[in-house]
Amino acid sequence: MSFINRTILITGGNSGIGQALAEALQAAGNRIIITGRKADSLQATLARNPDMAGYHLDVTDVQAVAAFAPQLLAEHPDLDTVIVNAGIMEPEDYTADPVRLDVAHRTIATNLTAPIQLAALLLPHLRAQPHSALVTVSSGLAFVPKAATPVYSASKAAIHSWSQSLRHQLRDSPVRVHEIAPPLVATELTPGQSQVAAALPLAQFIQEVVAQMTAAEVPDEILVERVHFQRFAEAEGRYEAAFATING
Repeated sequence: MSFINRTILITGGNSGIGQALAEALQAAGNRIIITGRKADSLQATLARNPDMAGYHLDVTDVQAVAAFAPQLLAEHPDLDTVIVNAGIMEPEDYTADPVRLDVAHRTIATNLTAPIQLAALLLPHLRAQPHSALVTVSSGLAFVPKAATPVYSASKAAIHSWSQSLRHQLRDSPVRVHEIAPPLVATELTPGQSQVAAALPLAQFIQEVVAQMTAAEVPDEILVERVHFQRFAEAEGRYEAAFATING
């Protein structure tokens, strides 16, 4: 079912891919609800897009998310699509002594535990709708990791695996499960990333994604052309070369 005339929640919709996707899907004829951890960027996004609804939410705060879900459904009972987009990416050094685990804990809480919790809270509602969708956001690094960000890459590999399992479990329900797997995109997910020459321009990425999301048949995996290099590296016998390219 095409992503047109839907009521869509996007976590992390106050910046980067989430913000751009929220604005593009709203322009395509959807009602958009966003969350954001940073109040200032959330309010700036809402001020620029007055038709959007928004909630200040730290998705790693388990109690806050538990309280958010019933409030969201009470205020937006027509919700039929959830895009669990909020994520962080930070480097780690496992050659250090001692190895610090704060980044690992923070990354897993944001990129993996939070989507699982929110999905668990909202899936009963989604299953009760005539047509609904859960959209996860993994990464090209789920398929060929970046060694400098090992837990980020692992968390996205887990999201890919989780998406496949949910799709199978929910196959006889009204809920369709889709996965967006971005390549390196020109955002500030990491400092200076938006200026990296090899990064795919954000506008081009969003254009390709939304074209697939608004088509009559939406693929299970929403893949822009640039990410095929990683997504199919192993199947095409290119894994070692792809790993070397990504890790220099």
